[in-house]
Amino acid sequence: MSPKFSFPVVPLKEVAKEDVVVLPVKEVPVVLIVDDEKVIADTLAVILTRAGFITMTAYDGETALRIANAITPALLISDVVMPGITGVDLAIMLTQSIPDLKVLLFSGQASTVDLLDKARRGGHHFTALTKPVHPTDMLKRISECLAFHKPIPAPANQSSQTASAVAN
Repeated sequence: MSPKFSFPVVPLKEVAKEDVVVLPVKEVPVVLIVDDEKVIADTLAVILTRAGFITMTAYDGETALRIANAITPALLISDVVMPGITGVDLAIMLTQSIPDLKVLLFSGQASTVDLLDKARRGGHHFTALTKPVHPTDMLKRISECLAFHKPIPAPANQSSQTASAVAN
């Protein structure tokens, strides 16, 4: 069981829109959000969807791998410490199959440092944020990651900008 965290609730109207790069609908990147804490993953998906991104949500690494194989994300946002596949291992696997994938990792646990050091020794340099992350800071980091992103056209048959996959 994961430790309980207390996160401040920030109204969406307080999230600074000027920190977000708004792309035309045809060029909206897909953001894959992975966190075993469903409320965190779902809340982040709502924030990013309202900011104009297409989001896919998974609550474990295995589901995230299946989603990424079906729909190529431009950005992975993942918790580091999760049961099964860690966020670092997930990021390594996905960047090997999707070389242009941008990665933002976040965690509220001190054990993250060891996992990130191991990844760096393997030649992987991922940006890591400490939980809790204010929505404005997260949107700014996402915009920075995707500022030089070569847009992936949105699928023509995708009617919604939000999709979710739930693992049982």
